[in-house]
Amino acid sequence: MALHIEERDEAGTLKATYVATTTTTSSSSFSSSPPKDSKNEGSRIDVIAFSSSIAGLLSSRAVLQGEGPFSPAKKLLLEVQRTLTKPTGVGVGDASASPTNALLLSILQESTGRVATILFADRLGTALEPECKMYRLAADVFNDAAMLLDCLSPALPRGPRVLLLSGSSVLRALCGVAAGSSKASLSAHFAKWGNLGELNAAGSVVVSYVSSPSATWSCLILLLSIHLAMNRAAVRAVRMRSLNRQRANLVFSTFLDQNKVLTPKEVSLQERIFERDGVLRWRGSGAFAAAKIGFPLWHLLASLAPAHEMTGSIRDREAKVMRLVSLYSEEDFLVWYDAPQRLGHITLKEGAGAKSQLKAWTLLLWIAHRHRTADATSAGFEPRLDLHRTALQELTSRWLECLDRLETAGWDLDIASLETTPGSRVRLQAEADG
Repeated sequence: MALHIEERDEAGTLKATYVATTTTTSSSSFSSSPPKDSKNEGSRIDVIAFSSSIAGLLSSRAVLQGEGPFSPAKKLLLEVQRTLTKPTGVGVGDASASPTNALLLSILQESTGRVATILFADRLGTALEPECKMYRLAADVFNDAAMLLDCLSPALPRGPRVLLLSGSSVLRALCGVAAGSSKASLSAHFAKWGNLGELNAAGSVVVSYVSSPSATWSCLILLLSIHLAMNRAAVRAVRMRSLNRQRANLVFSTFLDQNKVLTPKEVSLQERIFERDGVLRWRGSGAFAAAKIGFPLWHLLASLAPAHEMTGSIRDREAKVMRLVSLYSEEDFLVWYDAPQRLGHITLKEGAGAKSQLKAWTLLLWIAHRHRTADATSAGFEPRLDLHRTALQELTSRWLECLDRLETAGWDLDIASLETTPGSRVRLQAEADG
């Protein structure tokens, strides 16, 4: 019997192919190969946008340096450029200041901001919706920190001041990404009567005037403290109805331990605003393990058997992978808990929906908890596989009841909020040896 596995990303692009072949000694060997044409198209778009922006800035410099009949326009642009550079404090009162210097500062600030935006969105873009409460407050922290850097900049020499202003641009860029994405999720959460446009349009501008540096800093610290405190209270008061990783830990551990279903209000009082990604907690206790969901299949395979350093193939003498695939033949996922490493792996099959993802996370949470209570971290493969089988059978017998009670309590089970990184899906095909 041979097992053929295709792994694709969210866009349906083939990322890797795994082939398992069974030998006469009942062992199996896995080999993988990534497709040759797999490239990140998103990076090309980022480079195009970045190049266009820099080209526009260089064209502005050419206009400012131009001679001839457009001198009045040139003078006007120079005045605008000087006005735009005044808030940064670079060039004001400096006889050597020039449009080129101002343009270079603008290029540096915008470049650092764009690079930060690209890196932040690429690294954490998928996590912004599931963890919208955390990133909504983080956006305020980024923005307030940028304000502090701007206020500190006049006290520094010109060189360090430029670096400080660049750091401020980075923080504002992070604020823009985090605030924009989290606001969209929170607005959709509150728009119960189709008033999404009204919620997005709400806002206010407060302008204050102070004169002395001491008054400036006093007002700044006071206002930023009030701003963060009020935003923290507002974020904590939000009762999200989707189950992300942290809320899933609280809800399902309580259900499995006490046969009780927590409501969104009860969970909002217990959940942390800032939570480590992927940690497993039992009823809000300390983190005792970690989990990965939607990651490439290679992570799960490597936890079952060592890979060859040169070829990357896996020599599975006990046919662990084939037996694990057989165990989850009726499910839309593969789950394995690496007890010695205290790390769980969830590989999602093609077509795995939100409820299947919740079941996989609940199963892994339960298996990890039972490993911890039974102190079975040093057990061999057979006892651990039996524990997976027993936990799966017990959870399956209670799963439909659990879903009904969750929906009655007010949870939205059709929103997939467990993956915080771009995920992948696998398709398994068994082929008879011929």
